[in-house]
Amino acid sequence: QVQLVESGGGLVQGGGSLRLSCAASGRTFGSYHMAWFRQAPGKERAFVAAISWTGYSTYYADSVKGRFTISRDNAKNTVYLQMNNLKPEDTAVYYCAATRISATRRRPNEYDLWGQGTQVTVSS
Repeated sequence: QVQLVESGGGLVQGGGSLRLSCAASGRTFGSYHMAWFRQAPGKERAFVAAISWTGYSTYYADSVKGRFTISRDNAKNTVYLQMNNLKPEDTAVYYCAATRISATRRRPNEYDLWGQGTQVTVSS
């Protein structure tokens, strides 16, 4: 069983950058497609980005396309989310998630494994 632990969140000014990391334990990390979701106060958990188990295919929500980049290092059992040009509306708790179905999935209930989340706050 893979366990996920996020890190890298924090407070940043608008226009700034952060890089989130999600470290996975377990030997089967490389067989999972990985994704980042986010949840703002009072809102549903929303898809941000996903990457296939090979790392060759990536998918993004329209709201972050061109600003965020998802990547993975299977040798380090880690997936990353580089966030540039951050905006106040990016403020949320960011969650790492894993699925074996497909990296094209965008609904939270299609992901089997979740981290505990890391807070990202963007000031205006």
